[in-house]
Amino acid sequence: MLLYNQSRAPGLVLPVRPGESDTHMKAIELRETGGPDVLEYVERPVPALTGSEEILVKIGAAGVNPVDTKVRKSGPLLPDGLPAVLGCDGAGVVEAVGADVTRFKPGDEVWFCHGGIGGPVGCYAEYLVLDHHLAQSKPRSIGMVEAAAAPLVLLTAWEALHDRARLHEGQRVLIHAGAGGVGHVAIQLAKAAGARVCTTISSPEKADFAHALGAEYCINYKDEDLVESVMEWTEGLGVDIALDTVGPEVFRQTIPAMAHYGDLVTILDPGSNLDLKEARVRNLRISLELMLTPMLRDLPRARVQQGEILRRCGNLIDRGDLRIHVSETFPLSRAADAHRLIEQGHVTGKLALTLD
Repeated sequence: MLLYNQSRAPGLVLPVRPGESDTHMKAIELRETGGPDVLEYVERPVPALTGSEEILVKIGAAGVNPVDTKVRKSGPLLPDGLPAVLGCDGAGVVEAVGADVTRFKPGDEVWFCHGGIGGPVGCYAEYLVLDHHLAQSKPRSIGMVEAAAAPLVLLTAWEALHDRARLHEGQRVLIHAGAGGVGHVAIQLAKAAGARVCTTISSPEKADFAHALGAEYCINYKDEDLVESVMEWTEGLGVDIALDTVGPEVFRQTIPAMAHYGDLVTILDPGSNLDLKEARVRNLRISLELMLTPMLRDLPRARVQQGEILRRCGNLIDRGDLRIHVSETFPLSRAADAHRLIEQGHVTGKLALTLD
């Protein structure tokens, strides 16, 4: 395996052959679909740089997301994707760079969203190779764990609010499941854009958490009527933007809580047999958000645009306008336990795997 190291002098690229101990890494491998126990803690070859614009990253932590459990249960999203290494987002230290990489050098800390939907490329591993355009410098003010847990949910929330719903200052925004992974960053992104935010939660503790993030109004969906609560908060007008992170039933319940000419965005399949009469009368703009599309359809330009979103979010983090809440971490070898916890539901914020 031939790597490139630029540590001696700027612009000088020297070939370095690692020792035998560096040729294998620990990883979590999926060879068949099923429950959490199908995840195997294995050794795999350290991936090699094959392109001049690639970087090799030693991963310090990896995010754990609901999509990881879906791929584990239902199979990869890419054809011929087994065996697979899961994990769509991570953070780590650049170990080596391709000959044409000038943005990074060995020792730089980066974060990224790459792989995890099928095949050998994923973040549940000690090393990862990716195009340098897909990585961004890790925010200085947070550690590896918080940075690793952030990219997928940040990209989802940003694209949903800014790209799909065209968020702007002064709007009233409803974020469903505001204490969850996507929800807790969506609250902050909406607040940072100058919007007023309400959210749904399931307990007083999660209401306190959401208020601390910037939510103005919390609706406990267990014992409060969504539409009545929203109309009380908006003085009968409805919300300008709603982000559904839960599923078809919540999507349907949200329609009558919308303002006329509003934007309703869902990150999930809204289901079949939808009655959209009320949505049509309200002239709603309905949008679907899937941040995995650039990977699923191999859209390089869109992937570079997602890198720019991460850069902007990093600036918000370093300014103190955005924080990532990781409620629990697990060592890489206990990835199955992290999957079990996600599938139980009601995780506050995010989970992450540590690889140090």
